[in-house]
Amino acid sequence: MARHYALPLPSLSTPWHEAELLAVDFETSGLDTRRDRILSMGWVRICGARIHMDSAQHLLVASAESVGQSATVHGLTDTDIADGLPLSEAVQQLLGALEGRVLVAHGAPIELNFLASACRRCFGVPPTLRYIDTLALERRIRRHEVDPSGYLRLHACRERYGLPSYRAHNAAIDAQACAELLLAQAGRIGDEARLRLRDLMH
Repeated sequence: MARHYALPLPSLSTPWHEAELLAVDFETSGLDTRRDRILSMGWVRICGARIHMDSAQHLLVASAESVGQSATVHGLTDTDIADGLPLSEAVQQLLGALEGRVLVAHGAPIELNFLASACRRCFGVPPTLRYIDTLALERRIRRHEVDPSGYLRLHACRERYGLPSYRAHNAAIDAQACAELLLAQAGRIGDEARLRLRDLMH
């Protein structure tokens, strides 16, 4: 964590088309960071307003506890995660990928809270990160529209931009889906030549 804290955060004035970003998704055993845990991580890099699929990663995270009923959501079984990486190793790989980059996630507080909990458990301190929440950004873009139930879910947001349907609840696929949504949202905001990182945050 010493290296993590020593690195500067990306500048908010960085132009969008020059920004280094990392779309991230977790599959977890639940939504309570005190009780539940990360079962898999997926991420993919965005640079130059393009998704770099050669950077895509999908890690399973080992756990001695059963995945329980959460398997009905993500499809991961106890056998799947038995051969996963130790949590500390998976977190170190993710923090390495995040160096100099802004985290991007749909409903980012979930990933941020689970990552902070994992860092405290493994290293005693939380990370410091800048982030873009595509859910919050979509809410801002659609602030004058009616918000029915499910309107801000990842698949519903993607559908409005004409993006293809993917199988949900796979961390790698959801990270890619989130990255594609951000590119579509930046296009919707417009004037991408003047768009800065700060314009994508809230």
